[in-house]
Amino acid sequence: MKIEVSVIISTYNSPLWLEKVLWSYDTQTYKNFEVIIADDGSGEETMQLIASIKNKLSYPVQHIWHEDNGFQKTIILNKATISSKGDYLVYTDGDCIARKDFLEVHVANRKAGCYLSGGYFKLPEHISKLISKDDIYNQSCFDIKWLKKHGLKSSFKNNKLTARGLKMNILNFITPTKSTWNGHNSSAYKKDILNVNGYDERMQYGGEDRELGERLVNAGMKAKRVRYSAICLHLYHERGYVNPEMIAVNKSIRLVTKTQKLTKTAFGNQRVNFSNS
Repeated sequence: MKIEVSVIISTYNSPLWLEKVLWSYDTQTYKNFEVIIADDGSGEETMQLIASIKNKLSYPVQHIWHEDNGFQKTIILNKATISSKGDYLVYTDGDCIARKDFLEVHVANRKAGCYLSGGYFKLPEHISKLISKDDIYNQSCFDIKWLKKHGLKSSFKNNKLTARGLKMNILNFITPTKSTWNGHNSSAYKKDILNVNGYDERMQYGGEDRELGERLVNAGMKAKRVRYSAICLHLYHERGYVNPEMIAVNKSIRLVTKTQKLTKTAFGNQRVNFSNS
């Protein structure tokens, strides 16, 4: 059977978190997918994890890796995109545990000329470490009572885990958060990603995902919010790779994309032929 969906998971030297994420895709109610690990230069520990876990999973895994040369997430994501076998691509991160209906929601809401914009539910460090394989398989880590038992505070954001049916649809519609391309939880047809020439490989951390979404919109696509329906738990981690110079460069690239209404980047996946518009 031809693979319909490719899940592209970015990672860098976080094998403990990546393991939990890979287990979460073993619980998915939607089954016709592969996982591609887009590895931005992780070391031996991650290599060993992937080698040991691949045969224990119910889905096929590709591991796309390049040498560590600083933050080059956009480059490895483009390589993973080209390697994908599915016609529909779901992008997420190696620190985001997917609820069992995560892919089912993305597949049910996919639509030509549209990309899906999801969010995440951020966990504190102690709960992130506490979550076990069993907690993922029995879905207790998505249970608000279980989370509160282990110290999660009350918040309006907790609705992401509890909203169902009409309430879920209303919250997706009224949320003030803009519909943007978010690397931890977004999806689109592969042909549409290739049409805009993928990620801009000049960009490092800070808006590199959103810039892709801005070109998709410039190309005529619309964004649909699935923030309260496509649910993933964001495991805690520090962001030691962020620096002001990196952010400034990315802002300048995005400004050009917006003001010139670019639909493609000359610094994307060079295996795609295009002319900028």
